[in-house]
Amino acid sequence: MNPSAHIEAVYAAVRRRNPGENEFHQAVGEVLHTLAPALQAHPEYVDAFIADRLCEPERQLIFRVPWVDDTGRVQVNRGFRVEFSSALGPYKGGLRFHPSVNLGIVKFLGFEQIFKNALTGLAIGGGKGGSDFDPKGRSDGEIMRFCQAFMTELYRHLGEHTDVPAGDIGVGGREIGYLFGQYKRITNRFEAGVLTGKGVSWGGSHARTEATGYGAVYFAQEMLATRGDGFDGRKVVVSGSGNVAVYAIEKVHALGGSVVACSDSSGYLVDADGIDLELLKTVKEARRARLSAYAEARPTARFSERGSVYDVPCDVALPCATQNELHAPDAATLVKNGVRAVAEGANMPCTPEAIEIFREAGILFGPGKAANAGGVATSALEMQQNASRDVWTFEETEKRLAAVMQGVHAQCRATADAYGGAPDDYVLGANVAGFLRVAQAMTAQGVV
Repeated sequence: MNPSAHIEAVYAAVRRRNPGENEFHQAVGEVLHTLAPALQAHPEYVDAFIADRLCEPERQLIFRVPWVDDTGRVQVNRGFRVEFSSALGPYKGGLRFHPSVNLGIVKFLGFEQIFKNALTGLAIGGGKGGSDFDPKGRSDGEIMRFCQAFMTELYRHLGEHTDVPAGDIGVGGREIGYLFGQYKRITNRFEAGVLTGKGVSWGGSHARTEATGYGAVYFAQEMLATRGDGFDGRKVVVSGSGNVAVYAIEKVHALGGSVVACSDSSGYLVDADGIDLELLKTVKEARRARLSAYAEARPTARFSERGSVYDVPCDVALPCATQNELHAPDAATLVKNGVRAVAEGANMPCTPEAIEIFREAGILFGPGKAANAGGVATSALEMQQNASRDVWTFEETEKRLAAVMQGVHAQCRATADAYGGAPDDYVLGANVAGFLRVAQAMTAQGVV
């Protein structure tokens, strides 16, 4: 079958079999529609229906999560775990606790995770999970009881050689601790490798908290270097103000750039003197307050509930909040204001229309499956440390993280060039490189 016709048939089947799951359709379409050169070169993957099989998760788990709030009232949430592909290793991907979580969201995230994990070169498959539970406004006791209830069902599907979750939106060190404690209680095993993102004192890895944000900046730095550029003296805009955004800001400042704006769900903050990182951490991590509290404490800053963080002129934009946050008008504004590079710190934060605007304008664009691979790469490094009962220093772990991101960048460029694109077509490079590595493993392992 002609590769293009095969791709359209696969995509039509995905949309028919997964109705209403728009984010999943978007993620699948974005990958499939770049694969024609790879399938032309490897017709055996068409014959083996590799793309068809990749678009269908190996396992989809949906379960009830009943728990009791502080008033004694029973609450019921829904839990998910989509174990998408184990061709390269145990399922690996985060857990997201947010009201927007549904099966389609988890499937889009899990599908992206397959290729992201493949690009790291490490032995990890793709999966994702979460719940529609909202941790905002909940007490520590309520979050603990929810996590315990969630793990009481999920634990039977996990294992260091089977499925290894981590954190994502709404799931940080506190939640990972509660989840791990319940896993240990139920199984009577201190199986450190079953969860990543743990505290350093009990099996976690240095630099894991920083890894996704740092990694996105490292990837952007590699892109800029191909044009003789860098972060030194550059103005940067970062969307979001959670874990990924905070540590992206930290690394940009370390490389000589100035982050002049960031955002949260209530609006965006501009600080012409550059974001004061310590104040931002105090507001968002210690006080768990809105960004307006930052502006109240710093005379050089202003906070706006209207408009977009992408209205702020910058040289580099790092969307680090959530999916489909950067739309075509935002992209057009960034291009008009002279943006040089965009690297996705979040998962699929740019809409297809926005990506097309960047590509047509010749803007360096790093897709999330490449640019934000640092988080899962460091999770895999945490798994290595757990397996050997070892602990690496922050400096050693960060050095390995930087090397992984440099390798991902080089792999994307080389693959794009080899399959008919420009070397800086990182979308083509990331998708084809990830697909080929998984396809090779699936072919070797037979029809399973």
